Amino acid sequence: MACEIEPVPATLGATVTGVEIGRLSDPEWHAIEAAFHEYAVLVFPAQHPSRADQVAFGKRFGGLDPLVAATGRVAISNRRADGSLRDAADPLKQILLGNEGWHTDSSYMPISAKASLLSAELVTEEGGETQWADMRAAYDALDDATRDRITELAAYHSLKYSQLRAGFSETAGDYSYGLDVDDPPLRPLVKRHPVTGRAALFIGRHAFGIPGLASDDSEKLLDELLAFACQPPRLWRHTWSAGDLAIWDNRCVLHRARPYDPGVPRILHHTRIAGDAETESAIGPAGS
Repeated sequence: MACEIEPVPATLGATVTGVEIGRLSDPEWHAIEAAFHEYAVLVFPAQHPSRADQVAFGKRFGGLDPLVAATGRVAISNRRADGSLRDAADPLKQILLGNEGWHTDSSYMPISAKASLLSAELVTEEGGETQWADMRAAYDALDDATRDRITELAAYHSLKYSQLRAGFSETAGDYSYGLDVDDPPLRPLVKRHPVTGRAALFIGRHAFGIPGLASDDSEKLLDELLAFACQPPRLWRHTWSAGDLAIWDNRCVLHRARPYDPGVPRILHHTRIAGDAETESAIGPAGS
């Protein structure tokens, strides 16, 4: 069966069928790589990848991000290793709930992530979808006055900020994921993609504190940009089936998890691809 890449009815996203990610031919890989840059989000149904296959496929896009480098693939789950379900006070559960806000992975680290992968092992019958928003198309849709206003602006990015703003505890236990970073990175509000050259908004829940603006004005501008950006036709919502694999481009896409019944177990597996130091480093101060 030949590789088929079918765009979804949005400004981003495509479904890829007719391939096995662990056994890609050179032409298949080149088609997938080109589709990744064009559509920014790719979903591969019914792959059921092993850890080795998922990590090897991810490494085709670049090296592993430090947050997953030890194992290559980490569980994103409300279920502990002993089978019990995490309650609302569990530090990792708080991170999972926070991820229901629009964000891009590792933007709060000195080098932000290039790409992220998720595969589904155990899914819920209702809820638990993943949704993506196209920040390229969002930038294109801005009026000229807004583009001029933001073109030279930057914002700090902090997971500590975003978790506290969402109402979660400052203490994150063994799952700090950067919460102890007191010198957050500063990133431009507009990012130029290093491969395609397209401009995209680089915002999300971790962004705050635009230098030169009062705190309230900064928050208002970032909230308005986020609300404008995350609207149809710039959205794709994927309902998971066991075995699905998705990969997306963090350099031009925001994503969020959708709620599901906390009393129902759910297991996804995450691999994160490190950004290039030349193009994903912060402009200061954590990246200085």
